[in-house]
Amino acid sequence: MRVIVALTCVAALAACGGGRGASSTARLASGPIAQACLAADRSRASVPLCSCVQGVANVELSRRDRNRMVAFFDDPEVAHATKISDTEADDDFWRRYQAFVRSARRQCG
Repeated sequence: MRVIVALTCVAALAACGGGRGASSTARLASGPIAQACLAADRSRASVPLCSCVQGVANVELSRRDRNRMVAFFDDPEVAHATKISDTEADDDFWRRYQAFVRSARRQCG
């Protein structure tokens, strides 16, 4: 299960490509998500990709949601626990996160 959750997080970023079609602001964004993306040392991680994902997150997610998402890189079990949680707050966050993933795929890929 841990591998599946890790792959889900990586797939969200890897599917974004290398920044094609993203605005220059999104491609040049920096922050905790971009740093975690690069630190995760995935084969498709790059400055343009991770910066684009950060830029989309800056627009689509609150600071609190962005900080929460960073934990997914450090421990994929956090993402899994959030996804299967039955609290309304976690369900709401997961819906926002999934909407972010769809937007990042469109804008960064």
